[in-house]
Amino acid sequence: MGIDELYPPDRLIAAQRATASAGLDALLLTPGSDLRYLTGYDAHAGERLTCLVLPAEGEPTLVVPRLERPAAEASPAPATGVRIVDHVDGTDPYPLVVAALDGPVAAVGLADRMWAEQVLGLRAALPDAAQRLAGEVLRELRIRKSPAEVAALAEAGAAIDEVHLRMGEWLRPGRTEAEVATDIAAAIRAVGHVTVDFVIVAAGPNGASPHHGTSDRPIGVGEPVVVDIGGTMASGYRSDCTRTYLAGGSAPADFLDYYAVLRDAQRAAVAAVRPGITGAAADDAARAPIAGAGYGAAFLHRTGHGIGLDGHEEPYLVAGNDRPLEAGMAFSIEPGIYLAGRHGARIEDIVVCTTDGVQRLNTTPTELIAL
Repeated sequence: MGIDELYPPDRLIAAQRATASAGLDALLLTPGSDLRYLTGYDAHAGERLTCLVLPAEGEPTLVVPRLERPAAEASPAPATGVRIVDHVDGTDPYPLVVAALDGPVAAVGLADRMWAEQVLGLRAALPDAAQRLAGEVLRELRIRKSPAEVAALAEAGAAIDEVHLRMGEWLRPGRTEAEVATDIAAAIRAVGHVTVDFVIVAAGPNGASPHHGTSDRPIGVGEPVVVDIGGTMASGYRSDCTRTYLAGGSAPADFLDYYAVLRDAQRAAVAAVRPGITGAAADDAARAPIAGAGYGAAFLHRTGHGIGLDGHEEPYLVAGNDRPLEAGMAFSIEPGIYLAGRHGARIEDIVVCTTDGVQRLNTTPTELIAL
């Protein structure tokens, strides 16, 4: 899988056509996943302006700080046909953006997560241009993954699976959640991730909080432990996988009962994935058996989120999302049951909707794992 496959030059052409169709004169993209998607440049986000100027027609220009020009030139961006211009400290970079537009513009699309100071700087530089979200254009380009992107996500999934398979080396009674998390983070890097995006180690009552993180609380004998981990590979594509473990001893009887319900619900939701099913229907495939067993109120979040260059992106598997799934869409299936003050459980796989069904990118067992 080469960089040219992950970041092909024709993405810029497709984005320009989509920009014109959306009634925008240009996209203005600061560091983030949209910029990387179009150019392959993993730009540093800081107070110095970096901005891809992508007109609906004409030459794309990447405005960068002079001290970061070597990094921009070493990225795939030049091979995609992007011209690079730089600015030195102490000078105003916004006239370079205006110049790259090469004429008046009526409406521009700004990166969805652009810093406010840059939004206001562009508003001052282009006072007559309406500002809209670039996501209106790029969401449709990014939502269906190419074969190269699926391969990159599969590589990330296999790497994070390796970490879960080693959990018995670190997770045991008496160690704190934070101590276990430190070992996990090192392993995430060791298997090929360039960054550790998150490590959740939530034991006993902490497992009832879906975004707990870690603490200095020691793990107790027989406690369920939710371990949700993920990182970013050199490709830019991400991993995200959750398994629930039992830290020695015997699990609470009620926990074993609802874990069996959760496992079946997660499997049912994975099996339901195919082209044409809506995000809401996929959510219901996980939610219905949990509600039927009396735990509906304990399933606190949506069933899944898309994944790619961002950890959370379109599509979302949630009530109210009536958009049908399509081949190439990649997302999590991660139902959970959380009993406040007692314990919780979650099972999460990343899957890809294929032309005739579903492909799991995480393949470790989903049964409760006793360590």
